[in-house]
Amino acid sequence: MIRRVSILLVGALMGATAMSLIYSSGIPAQAAGNSTYKELSIFGDVFERIRAQYVTPPDENKLVESAINGMLTSLDPHSVYMNAKDAADMQTQTRGEFGGIGIEVTMEEELVKVITPIDDTPGAKAGILAGDFISEINGESVRGLKLEEAVEKMRGAVNTPIKLTILRKGADKPLDITVTREIIPIRAVKSRVEGDVGYLRVISFTEKTYDDLEAAIEKIKKEVPADKLKGYVLDLRLNPGGLLDQAIYVSDAFLERGEVVSTRSRDPQDTRRFNATAGDLTDGKPVIVLVNGGSASASEIVAGALQDLKRATVLGTRSFGKGSVQTIIPMGDKGALRLTTALYYTPSGRSIQGTGIEPDIKVEQPLPEDLQGKVRTEGESSLPGHIKGNAETEEGSGSVAYVPPEAKDDIQLNYALDLLRGNKTDPAFPADPQKASLQ
Repeated sequence: MIRRVSILLVGALMGATAMSLIYSSGIPAQAAGNSTYKELSIFGDVFERIRAQYVTPPDENKLVESAINGMLTSLDPHSVYMNAKDAADMQTQTRGEFGGIGIEVTMEEELVKVITPIDDTPGAKAGILAGDFISEINGESVRGLKLEEAVEKMRGAVNTPIKLTILRKGADKPLDITVTREIIPIRAVKSRVEGDVGYLRVISFTEKTYDDLEAAIEKIKKEVPADKLKGYVLDLRLNPGGLLDQAIYVSDAFLERGEVVSTRSRDPQDTRRFNATAGDLTDGKPVIVLVNGGSASASEIVAGALQDLKRATVLGTRSFGKGSVQTIIPMGDKGALRLTTALYYTPSGRSIQGTGIEPDIKVEQPLPEDLQGKVRTEGESSLPGHIKGNAETEEGSGSVAYVPPEAKDDIQLNYALDLLRGNKTDPAFPADPQKASLQ
């Protein structure tokens, strides 16, 4: 198995777009022409005029940051400047851990509702229960806050206390609970046994994803004897992406050989190829990969690799279609620059930029009545200013990104289970690696 490959990374979904990352220690720049420097002097003049004469004193740092972002967003939707806080948040996402109390929450009736406390975390140890409502954080009401704002207030430096005011059904008055923050690992993979099938849901590609996946597969093997185990469902729906090395490790977990992905930039000499090594964690059991319009970036690398190498059958609807690579260039203590520098290609040599992964078996997931007409199809091809893929057509990329909360209502998952159990048949299943025909 691949354990460490490179410092190439593919980043998580940010807002409505996916990104890919490469950390870079430095890239030599070519000098601009004299006319360009004259234009830059005009920029300096405009900045001074605004700073000196605008009707109210402007925030100079914000002016500069906005100007830089304006330059970058004129290129494509994924090139952007990140200030120091945004850069730190990105690093927290890729590490897969943060300082917090360890509860999963949602917003309900303007209060933070606890879905569940995570086992062995400060929140669980302090007695926070599923169904509790958090009305105040450190004495400040949560009403009027967005969920992400409330979550940000609960996160913080390790070993610092936070006081929560809890409204609990059956309690005659609010409860004040003080919790000390600790490092909270974010689960990158969730798993369970569906009778005689192993279900693996990869939530995102952080530094912990491969290890979580390996542990999940081992757990499934212990619960279901090899002669009873029909195969695995690898669920990449609603997966925004993450680290490229982890996408390679996850692909390699199911592969014995073959190229997983390549990245190609403006200079052909910068092409990089990443290959799988021997050792299939699933012992060659059949695999079905689930994708939808929420499957982007690193998740598309995995789906594309397993599809091209015919190690798995891809089922669902067309993926997001994010096939570009960005370089993260540190800017000292000022933040970092995220700049598009390359495209990635699946083993067969196809770019999915603006097209996405087309499933081998298309299975639509109907929207519930209350969401009909409210959920749009989103994909890379619908983003203003996106880089047009070399295979992109008017059909574009993406599809509806919806997964039912209950497995019994999940038509795509149940279709996959029926295929693995032999209750349904399709020419695309099972996939046969011996029939892979690549460039």
